[in-house]
Amino acid sequence: MDKRLIKDYLPYTIPFLIFAVSTYILPYTGIGDIYIYPAKTIITIVAVICFWETIKKEIRFQFDFIALGAGVLVFFIWIGLEGFYPIMGQDDSLNPYEFQQKISLVYIWISIRLLGASIVVPVIEELFWRSFALRFLIDPDIKKIPFGSFSWFSFIVVSTAFGFEHYRWLPGIIAGLIYALLYYRTKNLFSPIISHGVTNLMLGIYVLNTGYFEFW
Repeated sequence: MDKRLIKDYLPYTIPFLIFAVSTYILPYTGIGDIYIYPAKTIITIVAVICFWETIKKEIRFQFDFIALGAGVLVFFIWIGLEGFYPIMGQDDSLNPYEFQQKISLVYIWISIRLLGASIVVPVIEELFWRSFALRFLIDPDIKKIPFGSFSWFSFIVVSTAFGFEHYRWLPGIIAGLIYALLYYRTKNLFSPIISHGVTNLMLGIYVLNTGYFEFW
């Protein structure tokens, strides 16, 4: 593959891959479970900052009421479908309150978890799935493809793949379809990012209020 193309891919793939790979590698480093999520979040933030000059070109900060509403809708779909379909894989969620001997760290962990879920994860996942993958499946030379370009093939494949990235694959697929539609509508990655962030923030608040940590 053309080295120029690989260079073009890096801002969209590296932050996502760092977060994903860290999820599997950090548990083998010997650091405590309560430190894993903060560590991978901080590393990922550094990666995003390194590529920010490229990334910021397609994230135009502007209020989008429809995106906010879509984020709320996905949240209700996510919890509403629970129990009506088989969950894929083994859920490895963490209850931070189990670390009673380190209660001072629990609230710091919760704050970082909310930050990661509502800001960091939406940014890196939307960059990878909606910006990179949607365009890559139309043409590997992604710079030839305008932001938010539509094709049925990339729309269906990427939304499905996004769903199967999650244990809760069915609401994940629905979320992927909705976030992609938002991107097509505005040609602005900020719309699916804000929608994704609202969904994850509401899930975090729901988890903290119900104790249903399986959603985390």
